[in-house]
Amino acid sequence: MSVLVILEQQGGKWHRMSWETLAAGQQFASAMGQPVEAAVAGHSVGALAAEAASKKVAKVYAIEHELLKDYTADAYTAAIEALIRKINPALVLFPHTYQVRDFAPKLATRFSQVLVSDVISVRMEAGSPVFVRLLFQGKLNGDVRVSGPGPHFASLQAGAWRADQLESGSSAVETFTPSLDASRIRQKPEAPFRESARAVDLTAAEIIVSVGRGIKEKENISVVAELANALGAELAASRPICDAGWLPMERQVGSSGQTVAPKVYLAVGISGAIQHLVGMKGAKTIVAINKDANAPIFEVADYGIVGDLFEVVPALVAEVKKVKG
Repeated sequence: MSVLVILEQQGGKWHRMSWETLAAGQQFASAMGQPVEAAVAGHSVGALAAEAASKKVAKVYAIEHELLKDYTADAYTAAIEALIRKINPALVLFPHTYQVRDFAPKLATRFSQVLVSDVISVRMEAGSPVFVRLLFQGKLNGDVRVSGPGPHFASLQAGAWRADQLESGSSAVETFTPSLDASRIRQKPEAPFRESARAVDLTAAEIIVSVGRGIKEKENISVVAELANALGAELAASRPICDAGWLPMERQVGSSGQTVAPKVYLAVGISGAIQHLVGMKGAKTIVAINKDANAPIFEVADYGIVGDLFEVVPALVAEVKKVKG
């Protein structure tokens, strides 16, 4: 028995969430007292499998077949099903990507299971995982307990685990060639799903300065924008700011916006509603500025400043400029 992590690649390049999911798999396996294994499917994926083998895993499976060169739900389901039946893992983890949403529920059904999707955290009870996922656009958290014989299946939300916590190691690579019948693959490969182009990709930002309702008026956004400019950061916002049209929706962080994991996240005038927290809790360092000492944001912040943002932010801008000369 093991924890099997299905890594995702497209066109020979890793999906950024693959490493987050493998980091989670290492943590789950340690808590469950089981080894963690990884698998990547495609055609000519030996180099990718070798890269995955540089992480702390028991084994990496390179699922190789010509029919896996271009993604189809039928081919991926059949190929990964064959591997799972061979190694019989207790738990199978996926990154919660568009591709996974397409085929993983079908795969889980092959084993008379359900996919516990978009998981934001997990805790162990009696050696078994209890998955936590959001309900009603983040208004509620739901606990999902899995029982009975496995394998069990779960996909993990972007940013919920951090790739920089991934442990390195050295393991063997095993090539696995599933028996696939072209006549049973009903779909024709199409271009991968692509989100509409954004003027800004917050997921790639190393520093984010995010503003909330504490800014009071649209005209005051410039106060926080100046801090973002001084730090070389991207400007972001909580949902109320974007709903009001004060900043474009593409700059929204939260359960209905972008999920980010920058090196530094400055939350300015943000109280810390759960809908916002799930979008930024993967940040390596969180700095909060809020005049309410009891604001929930301080519960997750590494550093907190209790004070009026209209006094604190200009002071920070002045200090940053002084340091930069």
